Amino acid sequence: MSAGHAALMDGVYRHQRHIYDLTRKYYLLGRDRLIEDLAPPPGGTVLELGCGTGRNLSLVTRRYPSAKLFGIDISSRMLETASANFRRAGLDVALAQADATAFDAETLFGRETFDRVFVSYSLSMIPQWQRALAAALDATAPGGSLHLVDFGRQEHLPGWFRAALRAWLRRFHVTPRDELHEVLESESRKAGASCRFDSLFGGYAVIASARRAA
Repeated sequence: MSAGHAALMDGVYRHQRHIYDLTRKYYLLGRDRLIEDLAPPPGGTVLELGCGTGRNLSLVTRRYPSAKLFGIDISSRMLETASANFRRAGLDVALAQADATAFDAETLFGRETFDRVFVSYSLSMIPQWQRALAAALDATAPGGSLHLVDFGRQEHLPGWFRAALRAWLRRFHVTPRDELHEVLESESRKAGASCRFDSLFGGYAVIASARRAA
């Protein structure tokens, strides 16, 4: 695990984690559509990389109550909040602290792959995001799928908006991954997966998926 990045994320979210879900719902767009797209098989397994406060996994377990849920995050602070949220809600979710770019799912959870893997607004905060994308595909079971949502290129939005948004995001160590489409296609080819990529809200966000062959 990258100790430096873990410490950075703990510092960023030391206080923000308490208001994270309240504030992020206004600009982390497309997350609910991603959850709708997951559609795991009955009793299937779902892993989130960068699970944060557990907001997404809480919605997944309510939408798909028979699914078995797992989450990793590099920030111990965020995992503390997620664990507390799940306990209060009486939800059974397996959590572990791990680096999304290099994690051993077998050691963490006793299984190598998952029917669904998803990453929601985390690639834009991971310095070696290409490695995280490859690791996510590696953790996706044959016949399963990887789902992504994150900031897009804002290609159809006014230039002033794009510049202001990116300057604001940099304050939170967030960098939109303009090469995401190309990297996802490349990694999908290596994994024998087919991918789909859609732009949302004038390019404000992107949502994508990659399905591995059975």
